[in-house]
Amino acid sequence: MIKEAIITKQAPKAIGPYSQGIKAGNTVYTSGQLPIDPETGEMPDNIEEQTRVSLENLKKVLEAAGSSLQQVIKTTVFLSDMNHFAVMNQVYGEFFPDNYPARSAVEVARLPKDAFIEIEAVAII
Repeated sequence: MIKEAIITKQAPKAIGPYSQGIKAGNTVYTSGQLPIDPETGEMPDNIEEQTRVSLENLKKVLEAAGSSLQQVIKTTVFLSDMNHFAVMNQVYGEFFPDNYPARSAVEVARLPKDAFIEIEAVAII
């Protein structure tokens, strides 16, 4: 099986030695998507908008790989504070209104760039 790095200018560039995503066969594995606006490099200052931007970035990486949010089978949501869970969950539901993927949500001590959220996914093509 050949793996292919996914690179798109529609999502923030990787901030280290990793790819935005990897396509292997008919599966896409995304790196965690931070809530960074790919045009400005800025992050919103609240969990609602950070969740929205992270999911938009995730969507763009999946689309660059030939997939979509509808093809996501598993997500992992990393939160800097589990008190953000309810707001994150509400916004997340806007992006996944039905046929929900499996999901884990965990609180972590700290995220890159002090973001409140980071989201990664596995999808099929």
